[in-house]
Amino acid sequence: MQLARVKGSVVATLRSPGLEGVRLLWVQPEDSKGRPVGDALVAADAVQANLGERVTMVDGREAALAMPEPFVPVDAAIVGHVDGVDAP
Repeated sequence: MQLARVKGSVVATLRSPGLEGVRLLWVQPEDSKGRPVGDALVAADAVQANLGERVTMVDGREAALAMPEPFVPVDAAIVGHVDGVDAP
């Protein structure tokens, strides 16, 4: 699982079967202090995240399993809202 911040949304007029109604969001991975880590990417939204919100996301097979229709072609999925981080 990785921390990220929602930077915007992505509009896709054509989607693979099973992704109808799933929002796609532009997210920036972050470390525990909120500093950007790596490049921003597109993640499927499984939890109705909002712009500017800090979230947790998963990638790989776990991302596909987080969707309403399992095993859809997604590489990253937002799976939780972050209320706070208590880390050194």
